[in-house]
Amino acid sequence: MSYTHPGSLADKVVIVTGTARGVGRGIARTLARNGARLLITDILADELATLRDELAAQGAEVRSVVADLRNSAAAEEIVEAAHRHFGGLHGLVNNAMAIKPPSPFASQTADDFDLAISTGPRATFLLMKAAHPHLVAAGGGSIVNFGSGAGAAGEPGFAAYGAAKESIRGLSRVAALEWGADKIRVNVVLPFARTEGTDFWEKSDPEAFKAVVDAVPLRRIGDSEKDVGALVSFLLGDDSTYITAQSVFVAGGSGVSR
Repeated sequence: MSYTHPGSLADKVVIVTGTARGVGRGIARTLARNGARLLITDILADELATLRDELAAQGAEVRSVVADLRNSAAAEEIVEAAHRHFGGLHGLVNNAMAIKPPSPFASQTADDFDLAISTGPRATFLLMKAAHPHLVAAGGGSIVNFGSGAGAAGEPGFAAYGAAKESIRGLSRVAALEWGADKIRVNVVLPFARTEGTDFWEKSDPEAFKAVVDAVPLRRIGDSEKDVGALVSFLLGDDSTYITAQSVFVAGGSGVSR
């Protein structure tokens, strides 16, 4: 039986951030198929509503909250909305993050750095804190945060992004150690998957894109639903209750030695 089988997340209430596009949207679709009761959130109101309506039409129990994670109050508002709508919380997926386009280290500004930090590790920190008492009340739960090979291995042009993503991994390890006694698991996923951004990259520089994909041992780019969403579903479910404090590359073998 696949660990992503329908029903594997039945009755579990899960928050997923950054769901309007890309990896977050793929994760939400997979979790919905597997029975999760979803609170999805993003700053892009129209695209978020489109996803909410799509999932609801397929029978999922889903609510949406438009939120700007740069706002310090957003974390509490998101978590309270989930509790209000569903009566509890069992999982949190911190996928959202905003960055400026890549540029050389010396060209990046303090504002570029602040944007990455405020929507990445700072928002992750605040959402985890807001979720903690609700996960304790549920008897435990699972948090899945997101890192990146741009931080784990380093990637030219991504100084602020890489720093922010590695900060998330540090937060996750500490929380996993402290919250294990509460039966709360915290893991990090580092994906390489197709998104609107990779589609643009492929169109704008097909040779460079092909070279990167060809360097992946499995010779393909990941799928946000079948590859990333499947792993997130597993980490949120009851088949992974002895897995915590881990960083898992979903990148076809790239980054494995970092």
